[in-house]
Amino acid sequence: MRGVPTEAALERLAAAVRRIAAETSGRVASGVTHDDADDVVGSFATDGALGFDPFPVLRALSSHRADVVVMGQVAGIMHGSDELTGDLDLLWDGRGDQAARLARAFVSVDAILTDAENQPVACSPGAFYLPKVYFRAPTATGDCCAASLPWGELDIEGIIRRANISHGRAGLTVRYVSSADLTTMRRAVGRPKDIRRADELERLVARLR
Repeated sequence: MRGVPTEAALERLAAAVRRIAAETSGRVASGVTHDDADDVVGSFATDGALGFDPFPVLRALSSHRADVVVMGQVAGIMHGSDELTGDLDLLWDGRGDQAARLARAFVSVDAILTDAENQPVACSPGAFYLPKVYFRAPTATGDCCAASLPWGELDIEGIIRRANISHGRAGLTVRYVSSADLTTMRRAVGRPKDIRRADELERLVARLR
């Protein structure tokens, strides 16, 4: 796990949240959820982008010491992506007492959970042992995936182990998928938005080098 000595990654995310608020101002809810996001634009075109702010969820997870890793486009934004999003994707390793910590964190932000069939699930430790559980909180929707989800050839435990970490104000700590692993994950999925964002991330990394 690699440390980020500044708040730069979280500052990029905060700036993106402000952009999302500005660019969705006046947009009317259409009934399109993040589950319906298309393969080109992504969740920014869904109702999930309306009022999207992952920080309350991230702060709750941090304060309850739930050891999760941010993936998806929120991680991309933390690496410098210009593309906006409307959902928060999380990953955890299924070990120790983390399920209980996750449950307490999501309860604290009034999250509602559903399973893969969109059936309600109690916000208890057992919910997080499902391969994937969906959450809806007042400021963010998304999914929380376990290492037990079929990941194909992805080294998911290695991805969790290699995650970056960024520290923010008031003790906020956020782990997020490394740029190399995020690129690998995106190319493995292979949707148009994933390929576009993988290309963007590679350009960002090359520019930094």
